[in-house]
Amino acid sequence: MSQVQTGIIILAAGKSSRLGQAKQLVEFNNKNLLQHTIDQLDELMDCVSVVVLGSNNLEIINKINFKNSSKIINSEWEKGMSSSMQTGLKFLMLNYPDLQQVMLLLCDQPFVDGKLLKILLEEKEKTQKGIVCCSYADTVGVPAVFGKKYFDALFQLNVKEGAKKVILSNQEDLEEINFPKGAVDIDTPEDLENLKSGFSGS
Repeated sequence: MSQVQTGIIILAAGKSSRLGQAKQLVEFNNKNLLQHTIDQLDELMDCVSVVVLGSNNLEIINKINFKNSSKIINSEWEKGMSSSMQTGLKFLMLNYPDLQQVMLLLCDQPFVDGKLLKILLEEKEKTQKGIVCCSYADTVGVPAVFGKKYFDALFQLNVKEGAKKVILSNQEDLEEINFPKGAVDIDTPEDLENLKSGFSGS
């Protein structure tokens, strides 16, 4: 992989109101979900990363090893995920002016691993597509990589829109990676019970 300046944004700001506890700290396979996500970056080269926090940030900071990732707090996290994504992107662009692409990650997709993230970046370089994303459950979504030309579109999303809008609006410039287990995320107590009961999402 060439020396492309890649930024990674881990979105971990939500309150997890439906779950009833901070999903960032939910334990799975003897590790909390946010720590698992951060640890997957160990396999990536030539990347910079930032974790965007919001609700429960003090509790989370005390229980996470952020390693080489920066951590920032989105004071407007209650506006939604796009607000946190934009906060992370602003931080990366300010601190790394040569940034050429950005990868978006959630902290509650327990089956995302370093191998998948490497495939996304490799496909982005190989295909020269502007966006590389994952496909699962008859839809597309994150993890996803967006080239610099889509930064403006990400900033233009309103609070109720997600990065999926940018993906769906630019399908002619899109490469998809099949990732069935991407459908597994943790939003409710039932999701957590399914995960701990061995549900694989495949």
